[in-house]
Amino acid sequence: MNLLTPKENPDAPVRLVCFPNAGSGAAAYRAFAPLLAPEVELTIVRLPGREARIAEEPHRKLGELVPALADELAPCLDVGARRLAFFGHSMGALVAFELARHLRRTGARLPDKLVVSGRPAPHVPYPPGYEFVHDLPEDRLVRRLRGYAGTPDELLADPELLRMFLPTLRADFEVVETYRHHPEPRLPCDIAAYGGRADEEVPPATVASWAEHTSGAFRLRLFDGGHFYLDDARSEVAKAVLTDV
Repeated sequence: MNLLTPKENPDAPVRLVCFPNAGSGAAAYRAFAPLLAPEVELTIVRLPGREARIAEEPHRKLGELVPALADELAPCLDVGARRLAFFGHSMGALVAFELARHLRRTGARLPDKLVVSGRPAPHVPYPPGYEFVHDLPEDRLVRRLRGYAGTPDELLADPELLRMFLPTLRADFEVVETYRHHPEPRLPCDIAAYGGRADEEVPPATVASWAEHTSGAFRLRLFDGGHFYLDDARSEVAKAVLTDV
């Protein structure tokens, strides 16, 4: 099973399954585990092509990733009477959303709460002139990554590390940039949508549009910071998650 639970707590009333952003692994969410305990047991999805799964080929299409993920997650979704929640940032928000729709189509248990972060609602089109990232030449891709301010400068300056990192990152961006939204009925689970007030890639209005994808309750939360506000507002985000899930 390619899941990581930093601190197992079967008595926690909520299991929160976290989905990483593009190019990221379980490390991005580890620091949240102690901030959410003991009310929430955190489980982090480890996708192929990174960390302990570095030798595995990463997925390039969401239509391939989601069914494979549903099969792997099946035991994790059986939480009995406990609440189940999904949290995804950026690419992870899209993965969590489409996984929830896949689970509904297959008759599996749905999350009680979907928390989506740093991602426009799935039906929102790319703005005019958007430069797709996954097939950019390396020098322009690195410049884009510096602009996101989510990748360490030491990694971007190291050719050896870049050779290991960029193929998985390109695959993740291909997952997102080749995605096409197909309308379905609204999800019955509540949705909370988070965003950074200074996120130029994902303006708050596009985050608010997630309200169109739930027939349950919706909440919009904005935090100080840009696309990777999670790193700077970790305690504040953890408090919000505890309230929302």
